[in-house]
Amino acid sequence: MNQTKKYLVVGLGRSGVSAAEALLRYGAEVSVYDKKTQDEIEAPLVNYLKTQQVTCYLGTDPSDLGRYDAIVVSPGVPLDLPFLQKAKTLDVEIIGELELAYRLGKGNYIAITGTNGKTTTTTLVGEIFKNAKRKTAVVGNIGIAVTSTALVAQDDSWLVTECSSFQLETTEKFHPVVCALLNITPDHLDRHKTLENYAKAKAKVFKNQTEKDFFVVNYDDPVAYHLIQECRSTIIPFSRKSILEKGVFVKDNRIIVKDQSQNEIDICGVDELVIPGQHNLENALAACGIAYFCGISAEMISKTLREFQGVEHRLEFCAEVGGVRFVNDSKGTNPDASIKAIEAMKGNIVLIAGGYDKNSKFDEFIQAFDGKVKALVLLGATAPKIRETAERFGYQTIFDEKDMGECVKRSFSLAEPGDTVLLSPACASWDMYSSYEQRGKHFKSCVQELER
Repeated sequence: MNQTKKYLVVGLGRSGVSAAEALLRYGAEVSVYDKKTQDEIEAPLVNYLKTQQVTCYLGTDPSDLGRYDAIVVSPGVPLDLPFLQKAKTLDVEIIGELELAYRLGKGNYIAITGTNGKTTTTTLVGEIFKNAKRKTAVVGNIGIAVTSTALVAQDDSWLVTECSSFQLETTEKFHPVVCALLNITPDHLDRHKTLENYAKAKAKVFKNQTEKDFFVVNYDDPVAYHLIQECRSTIIPFSRKSILEKGVFVKDNRIIVKDQSQNEIDICGVDELVIPGQHNLENALAACGIAYFCGISAEMISKTLREFQGVEHRLEFCAEVGGVRFVNDSKGTNPDASIKAIEAMKGNIVLIAGGYDKNSKFDEFIQAFDGKVKALVLLGATAPKIRETAERFGYQTIFDEKDMGECVKRSFSLAEPGDTVLLSPACASWDMYSSYEQRGKHFKSCVQELER
């Protein structure tokens, strides 16, 4: 890399700061932009940037865009910002932090994307690789900036990377040796506008793969599987519904891998999985495909699957109070994710839902209640929209609350011993919280208050 190049980093969140640090390490001339003013950003960060001679545009648009060799955009930043559109007309390259990490660092990338299941699958694959004694880092949309690891990775390192559509749409040369597409359902339509655009962003995960690489894809998801027509790499389908000629599937209630030589390798029984729900079976199948075709033994894959407990904020059991179970599924940030959570629960549910509006529709979400959801407790910006949809389908047991604490209290009052209070919002958190993690932690603290 030419160390005299000039870069503008847009967004001073986790990935933006990491990108700026990486570029400074490589001797580039760095500027940063954030919509927040200097007073709204933590003083130590501002002081650090200034001591590094970084030009800061805080609360004001950057000037002289044509002088930059590239602009590095953080995932949460909309690409239709006026100054980014102007930069395009000046032929300034616009990339993301994932692309920057790939260009600057080393290591073998495993890229996992999809609407739902990314974090669980990424974490599970990371555990399999760590147990197999591979040099492994779990990075990306899971909460660890890719540049923070790529710059210290070695040629034999494995970067198990959760990739969002926002990250993938700003890639150009990114080339994972194995990638996985778990599913595609409507999400982030406030940004991508159409499902087709959303799918195109996801499809960039295999854009630069060759026939030597592997693409693990959900055979049961027609939108996702249709994309194999555009893929040059070796296709490894997985299915929980069909027995396949090659790939990963369920046969006689056992997880089977059939390799390219038509050998059937028994991994483990479906009932040996600890993580609940059909969606988690799909996540496990995908993880098996990734790990096996990366050369990890069936024994190690089986051992990890039988031990894996899941991830925080995804169907996470919190507590039992007065015979009522509380489950944190704050990571249910779209209707399809919450449908899967409802399906995974046994017995009656008091459901807490609502949050930031991503232009989702909630018809299928309400229809998935199927007699299991005895009461719906709503909060956040989408509460009126979800209420209207529920009432249109004849569902009437609905309560609106102003905050999470009131939601938890109301839900507990509605629940009976044996019921489950499930937080699965079907929406992002950004109207009330900075992240789904913050929302989930607040839910758990509210549950702890009940126990006192």
